[in-house]
Amino acid sequence: MNESEKTLLRTVRDAIFTNPFSPERLALDLSATGLAEHSAKDEVLGRLLEMVGGALASLRSRSDSRLSNTDRDLIRYGSLFYVYHTFCDEFDNHIASQIEAGDEPVEVPFSADMLGLFHEHGIVEQEAIHFFNLSFQLRRAFFFINQIAGESRCVTELRRALWRNIFTGDRRLYETHLWNRMEDFSTMILGGTGTGKTMAAAAIGRSGYIPFDPRLKKFSESFTRAFVAINLSQFSEHLIESELFGHKKGAFTGAIEAHRGIFSRCSPCGAIFLDEVGEVSIPVQIKLLQVLQERTFTPVGSHRRESFSGRVIAATNKPLEESRRAGQFRDDFYYRLCSDIIEVPSLRQRMDEHPGELDTLIDIVIARILGEAHDKLAGRIIAVVHETMPAGYPWLGNIRELEQCVRQILLDRRYVWQQPRAAGEEDSLIGGIQAATMTAEQLLAGYCRHLYRRLGTYEAVARQADIDRRTAKKYIELPAVDGLET
Repeated sequence: MNESEKTLLRTVRDAIFTNPFSPERLALDLSATGLAEHSAKDEVLGRLLEMVGGALASLRSRSDSRLSNTDRDLIRYGSLFYVYHTFCDEFDNHIASQIEAGDEPVEVPFSADMLGLFHEHGIVEQEAIHFFNLSFQLRRAFFFINQIAGESRCVTELRRALWRNIFTGDRRLYETHLWNRMEDFSTMILGGTGTGKTMAAAAIGRSGYIPFDPRLKKFSESFTRAFVAINLSQFSEHLIESELFGHKKGAFTGAIEAHRGIFSRCSPCGAIFLDEVGEVSIPVQIKLLQVLQERTFTPVGSHRRESFSGRVIAATNKPLEESRRAGQFRDDFYYRLCSDIIEVPSLRQRMDEHPGELDTLIDIVIARILGEAHDKLAGRIIAVVHETMPAGYPWLGNIRELEQCVRQILLDRRYVWQQPRAAGEEDSLIGGIQAATMTAEQLLAGYCRHLYRRLGTYEAVARQADIDRRTAKKYIELPAVDGLET
């Protein structure tokens, strides 16, 4: 092996273990290819793949028996890199097919070709299957994380953080010891309402290691089934345990048949997403803590313990430090959930760091609504937003508000910009109560608005105020009266 081949394969080895969403990875690829910094990523990768393929072919033709173990390791890394990137497009097509098919695993038509190429490069059967599984996991993770659009610094860091969460900060450690042990690493996702916490959680939950069955030419399960989400704020106290852990027939009034909770439905390769975890009561927190520590649970009305093998991802838009100080969120539960903490940035922060991010997101929202990109229509929406948006608009509803903004402009060619609450609003509400000048409707509306600002969802407000969701929404959206946001 000559020095130029060693240099190339060392760079490839380093690239393999570098986060693909980091600037370091691009720098390695550019260093290996000698291409200019402004070169397109596809061009850089294509050139690198061509160079690695040529180097490996040359080394095989020379068949040098005097290679050192270090050189053989470099060739092995080069082979893994080459085979993986040769089949990236096929993996992307398979991911799209599986999304369309849903929860039933679909056949992998290129599996024999990819496994055969592994064998050609000296990788034996069982090891080849493991690397095939790992290649699919890597490509799924890249596919779903890369759907989080934006070039702001905070979004770039979010993508890097999600990759680290799936593969750790040390890919060697992951591939050697942790690829089948990640269920012990729970994750807390923080961020305001509408920022995209569910999308971040799904990127993690759909990117677990899934074994391949060569006999069936399918992976053992669909990654669409591997991610199970529940919004805990949607359920009343007496139903939430049933939704989480399931119940036996006759366990309580109305339990006319047995029900499997989400912990029963989650596969060993999958993950459960507990959204709005800051809303659950202390007794439910204790039971969730037991699941995290013991990996077992008991359905309501049953004495039989069941096992749970998936990962747990939780999210909240509440300031948990305040809840912990108030005794509303247990410290032991918090620490057990927080093997990793990922923060999803607000839309305002993203725009401050990269002003063009808003336009990019509008393009994406339009494409999602129409089913395809439409530059002309997106341009008209962008023009309306920039012409009418108040200076420094906070986008308190984040991406969810932006989606509604686009829909309103499509329907009515305008958007009713939401006004942030005035400073001292709670004081005004308390003053109205003390002065006995408020009607019952104004009082309830003011209280609902206060709860909505703290809890972030109509469901959580309805539960706290002991009213139905429709009533909560009506009072939250009542217009201001006499200077009070009621």
